[in-house]
Amino acid sequence: MTKEEIMNALDARFNKARSAWERGVIQYAEELLDFFDGDELTKEDLLRGAKDWKEYSYGGLSFIYDSDICERLCTPSEAKRKRNGELQPNRQETWLDVQARALYQAAHLLIRINK
Repeated sequence: MTKEEIMNALDARFNKARSAWERGVIQYAEELLDFFDGDELTKEDLLRGAKDWKEYSYGGLSFIYDSDICERLCTPSEAKRKRNGELQPNRQETWLDVQARALYQAAHLLIRINK
């Protein structure tokens, strides 16, 4: 598939997305695709030199502010409950961990669409 065809598929999915999380993952997928320049879409190419999605997230290759991550992945009521990212998303994760999980899902979505 071409980059444009993948982007069109992502747009179609975004319009049908039912949750803030799903829309956020699709937005991350679109951003990952923007940086992609190769012929074959692989996890390694999407990681842009990072060893995994946690390193990608913590390394500043995506959002670095908790408020931005919260805004992208949460509904307005969830964001309000978390004070727009001032409070941690849960006991086990930071906002950067949550972003890494979303990036992982976004990369798998891109690879799945491309097949």
